[in-house]
Amino acid sequence: MAISMGSSSPGVLGPVNLYIALGLVNVVFGFVLVTWVLIDIWKQRRYGGGGGGGRGRVGGDAELIHSDRVMRKLRVSSMAILVCSVIISMTYVAFCVYRYWVHRIVDDDTVSWAVTWVLASFISCYTRNTILDGGRSNWPLVLIFWWVYFTVFCLLSVSSYLLFRLRKSKELFPLPLQAYTVEFVSLPFSLVISVSVVVISCTTKPTSSRHLNQPLLQKEVESLCRDVDSFDNAGFWSRLTFQWLNPLLSMGRKQKLELGHIPSVSQSERAEHASSLFEESLKKQKFGPCSLPKAISFAIWRSLAKNGVLAGINTIASYTGPLLITSFVNFLSSKREDSSYRFGLILAFIFFSSKTMESLTQRQWYFGAQRIGIRVRAGLMALIYRKCQSIKYAGLSNGKTVNLINVDVERIGDFCSYVHGIWLLPVQVFLALVILYRNLGAAPSIAALSSTVFVMVSNTPLANMQERHHSKIMEAKDARMKVTSETLKSMRVLKLHSWELTFLKKILRLRETERSALKSYLYTCSAVAFLFWASPTLVSVATFGVCVILKVPLSAGTVLSALATFRILQEPIYNLPELISMVAQTKVSIDRVQEFLKEEDHKKLLAYPSSNSSDVAVEIEAGEYAWGSGDQTLKKPTVKISEKIKIMVGHKVAVCGAVGSGKTSLLCSMLGEIPRTAGAAIRVNGTKAYVPQSAWIQTGTVRENILFGKKLHSAFYENVLERCAMKQDVEMWSDGDLTVVGERGMNMSGGQKQRIQLARAVYSDSDVYFLDDPFSAVDAHTGTHLYKKTVIYSTHQLEFLDAADLVLVMKDGCIIQSGKYEDLIADQQGELVRQLSAHRQSLSQVNPAQEDRTSTIKPHQASQIEVMEENFGDHLKNRKLLKKTQEEESETGRVKWNVYSIFVTYAYKGALVPVILLCQVLFQGLQMASNYWIAWATEDDRMISREKLIGVFILLSGGSSIFILGRAVLLATIAIETAQHLFLGMISSVFRAPISFFDSTPSSRILDRSSKDQSIVDTDIPYRLAGLVFALIQLLSIIVLMSQVAWQVFVLFLLILAISMWYQAYYITTARELARMVGIRKAPILHHFSESVTGAAVIRCFNQEDHFFRRCLSLIDNYSHIVFHNSSSMEWLSVRINFLFNFGFFVVLVILVSLPRSVVNPSLAGLVATYGLNLNVLQAWVIWNLCNVENKMISVERILQFTNIPSEAPLVIEDSRPNPQWPYEGKIELQDLSIRYAPSLPVILKEITCTFPGEKKIGIVGRTGSGKSTLIQALFRVVEPSGGRILIDGVDICKIGLQDLRSRLSIIPQDPTLFQGNIRTNLDPLEEHSDQEIWEVLNKCHLAEMVRQDPRLLDAPVAEDGQNWSVGQRQLACLARVLLKKRRILVLDEATASIDTATDNLVQRTIREETDNCTVITVAHRIPTVIDNDLVLVLDDGKIVEYDSPKLLLENKFSSFSKLAAEFVRRSSSNSCHGDLT
Repeated sequence: MAISMGSSSPGVLGPVNLYIALGLVNVVFGFVLVTWVLIDIWKQRRYGGGGGGGRGRVGGDAELIHSDRVMRKLRVSSMAILVCSVIISMTYVAFCVYRYWVHRIVDDDTVSWAVTWVLASFISCYTRNTILDGGRSNWPLVLIFWWVYFTVFCLLSVSSYLLFRLRKSKELFPLPLQAYTVEFVSLPFSLVISVSVVVISCTTKPTSSRHLNQPLLQKEVESLCRDVDSFDNAGFWSRLTFQWLNPLLSMGRKQKLELGHIPSVSQSERAEHASSLFEESLKKQKFGPCSLPKAISFAIWRSLAKNGVLAGINTIASYTGPLLITSFVNFLSSKREDSSYRFGLILAFIFFSSKTMESLTQRQWYFGAQRIGIRVRAGLMALIYRKCQSIKYAGLSNGKTVNLINVDVERIGDFCSYVHGIWLLPVQVFLALVILYRNLGAAPSIAALSSTVFVMVSNTPLANMQERHHSKIMEAKDARMKVTSETLKSMRVLKLHSWELTFLKKILRLRETERSALKSYLYTCSAVAFLFWASPTLVSVATFGVCVILKVPLSAGTVLSALATFRILQEPIYNLPELISMVAQTKVSIDRVQEFLKEEDHKKLLAYPSSNSSDVAVEIEAGEYAWGSGDQTLKKPTVKISEKIKIMVGHKVAVCGAVGSGKTSLLCSMLGEIPRTAGAAIRVNGTKAYVPQSAWIQTGTVRENILFGKKLHSAFYENVLERCAMKQDVEMWSDGDLTVVGERGMNMSGGQKQRIQLARAVYSDSDVYFLDDPFSAVDAHTGTHLYKKTVIYSTHQLEFLDAADLVLVMKDGCIIQSGKYEDLIADQQGELVRQLSAHRQSLSQVNPAQEDRTSTIKPHQASQIEVMEENFGDHLKNRKLLKKTQEEESETGRVKWNVYSIFVTYAYKGALVPVILLCQVLFQGLQMASNYWIAWATEDDRMISREKLIGVFILLSGGSSIFILGRAVLLATIAIETAQHLFLGMISSVFRAPISFFDSTPSSRILDRSSKDQSIVDTDIPYRLAGLVFALIQLLSIIVLMSQVAWQVFVLFLLILAISMWYQAYYITTARELARMVGIRKAPILHHFSESVTGAAVIRCFNQEDHFFRRCLSLIDNYSHIVFHNSSSMEWLSVRINFLFNFGFFVVLVILVSLPRSVVNPSLAGLVATYGLNLNVLQAWVIWNLCNVENKMISVERILQFTNIPSEAPLVIEDSRPNPQWPYEGKIELQDLSIRYAPSLPVILKEITCTFPGEKKIGIVGRTGSGKSTLIQALFRVVEPSGGRILIDGVDICKIGLQDLRSRLSIIPQDPTLFQGNIRTNLDPLEEHSDQEIWEVLNKCHLAEMVRQDPRLLDAPVAEDGQNWSVGQRQLACLARVLLKKRRILVLDEATASIDTATDNLVQRTIREETDNCTVITVAHRIPTVIDNDLVLVLDDGKIVEYDSPKLLLENKFSSFSKLAAEFVRRSSSNSCHGDLT
């Protein structure tokens, strides 16, 4: 009954030790099975059914979703397992009985198998019941191991027997196993068991909860099902084939995916987990220099090791084909017998198995690398954010931060896919040499090794060049992004001054520098690509040349095996330059991130808890403070405190001084925001709150801004709104305090932003308040809420000094006077007295006779009618824009064909594309011809000389290499031109967009396109798209080659291609949306970074770092789980299509084996098999590129979105250009002017008609929402009139170009804006004026003395956003700009709000003198500003209420202007202020 190899070869039974070992293994398994049963029964009794086998248990180790379909599958599969187990155990028992009955032999080995199988059958029955009852999620692990072990044993036994018999050889087979009939019978049943176990593991998955009852709500059921289908809960088979993605792909096929549909990532990929690992590793390195690569390695080494095992198996499997190709070609060339046919089929099956193993391990390897990359990205983003929170003040650039996150972190994450290439490369070369040595001998192998090393070494200088050029690209990109970021933030100012083209040219110059580096980089890449494609030619010519010289015998089999090996060897040769390039790029990125992480930390001021026993709130010690500066010539401290000052609890401390005297710096030094260079630290007892001079508002609702991480207490919250004069604002907004604040508070006025941040401070209920010039936004009565609180405030409004317990007077960064207000004003020579005299001079301009009549107005009523800087139009406009602002719009469906068409034809109208395709076709044809030639010429019956053989081969191979060089150079040329065209189209369109576009579009979206998307277009998409087309040409050429053997192959591959296309179509709907979501989910991270950097001082002061960090982690996780599912979906597709093509290759091999010898040309058949080995790699490359191209083309789509922004009116209308001297007089006529922001929105200005005479001063006043700002916007055509017209000196401004209009007007906006550069470029961006003219205006604006303090004078640097200048100095600089332009019409939008009264008086006098022959329009926020104007226009509800001289209006006690003036005088009264503040 035994089928034994021993019958013909007794020696096979020699190694008895193997069978003893197998018997021992069986005994061990039996013992473990018995132990498991006993432990499980004991658990069940002890816990009353709660153990492993408990039935009916709810929420044990696993919960099952028991639908009818699932239960049916469970019953059938578990029954199949049980039946097969019983059959196998009965077979072994029967075999034991037979052996004893017939031969009287008791075989220990067979008995051990039988006993173990009987135990396994019993446990199978026991476990099946618990699975069906829901008490267990899967089969016991020991049982699964037993089934796997037995299946492998049966496969080896049966395979050994078949190979031994089919070879009909006397030689012993390497595996000394004998196969009995029982193994043959058991094998199919054991395979059925394996399949059934896989089915059950995919059906029964544990949920994450141990105490989850059956959900009652449908929503909960859906959520649970989604969790059950997620990666963490997937079984082995599900993970291997990516079946866990099926529900997501099915959902994506039916509906548009949203964030809520995507399951979350594993704990190991979460930002918090990854960053904590990185931080832990960095802390361990504290005794030496911190190394970021070490920290990353520590966090991911386990995952990398597992990934490395898969990479190793994949490499070994990939070399199986070249190893066996000689045997296969020799088989095709030999005479066939029945048995040899079976040998050919077995070879084909081994080919198929190795290719399947290669495909599966490759997919898991790549997927694992992607998971590691996600973890690294998440951890690094979190680390960088932590660093942004702690870095010293003014040490950050938004542009650099964007590039760190968008480019450097992404590249470091991508490197995880390349890291195993470092050790795999020598392994691949070694395996190739082994195969060559086996086929050709030592000398040709040495020649192959030498030529391979030569090619690799040739890549080294090219890789170094790549690194240098890439570093230059990154530096240039940093500079461009920095300027772009700053320009976008200041776009309103640039457009009002008509400077946008100048700044556009600046960005284009920086882009040109970047483009130059990009050009060098891409042409270097072309040389690397040529070397890659030419390397198989060089290696094969060297190897076969040595064979010819040494007369090494060549056959078709050995030649084709060598060619297959060269083709695989091409991968490490190709990977080396790419690997070197990736290592170089990653090194640059790691160095940049590490350098950033090593920057000096902000030394946070210790927050001392408030103590009831201490009456001291702030202890100011003598010391010096200076902003960090790399310039050693600037050694003067920003703030110098010469004596100790104690501020008592509950005291009000006022800080006053001229512009640039150091008021803000003093507050920042108390907050610990300025580095201390000498002296002791300032001690603040208790919690702090800070209101900066430049309002910092975060994107979100008004309520979120006020609560700022604290819980809502309704009564207290309402009280805060009342005290901070926000009731009217809240009532005006359609959504109340749930109104969404846009980026940088763009849809709020300056006053509203100040009130919001003051309310934020008041709601925090802190012990010490630091207020930097807050009273420009609210009345002093707000201070009543801060009773018994310590308040330190800086102010230019000297009427508030009387309310202070202590006054600190600043000058040149020093406290020159300190004491009570009464004591300081007694010193007639003091600085305070000098400033107060200027203040009284300002007040005296307003007629005080009107005060008494309005003195009964309550403070809160006054705040309702105070002169406000409201931009009412922005409110209405942004109600419609809120959703648009918050959620980025994205295309839906597939990327349109016109996007591809535009991209391909952008450079040279697509003329080079056919040339590149022709180069690729000729390359492929010549390469195949050279391979066929050498295989055909080495057949035994060919009489071809060795010289001719190698000569023709060199000629054909060399020709193919030349076409590759042409292809690479032309492709680089197209890539450079296309990228530049796209960039110019986008940036030009953005700069021509109306201001409303920038109000509704966060700058992070534009920066994301300028940075990440542009980088992808620069260096990625052209090569992805070309790679796809080239791979398709190769794939089709191989299919055509295969069809030469048998035409049926062509039909087979058409079918495979059709199925592949169906899979791809099924996949792409989900993948496309995931790829779009990746781009959309990245922008909020960048926005959060940018916002946090800007408001770092506020966040630190309120101790909200952890709250903002948690928000950052949440955003990173949202991004990570989109990236995770995006990458895994591609693997899902690749697994399926890989199998299809491997199966197709298997069928081709079976056809080759089956065809008669006379029909098959062995050389052609061998060539088919050789190219077929590469089929799955090539097909994977096609699929990968196909998916990547569409995903990457979304970047082109996003850039093209911004090339079609509706633009403003033309800058210049050639047929309607005004005279160069226009405007001559500055007369402005408003004729029935009506303004609305959109056809669906209400009218803001309602048929206004009036005339502003030339060379007169006109003030515009009015309460909140009266339309003041709208009128100014209409004058500059920020918003176009919906009715009526505006004439300037008789010219209709709507009929001329915007540049002609705006360049003839001047405006000083409310928010002063400076740009990074120097003083000269800030005052004269167009370079139209001499240094002498610049110094003249600096003197007039009282800035000359400050500028002369820096030895670089006009070349002194100005930081990003003018951060190294005070707000008051920035306003004076803006005034200097306007005076330098000398325009006929000047608009002042509260140009002196942030400067002291003395300077204000001087500036007002300067304005009067310098604009004597100009029309000056002043939007008034303080009555003295317009009191000496020729005319005052009072607006209310979009209509003119009054328009006359201020003198006449003041004389009329009932005029609106008279009421406003009297209220200003009353509020400026020191007694009133004192009462309010205390």
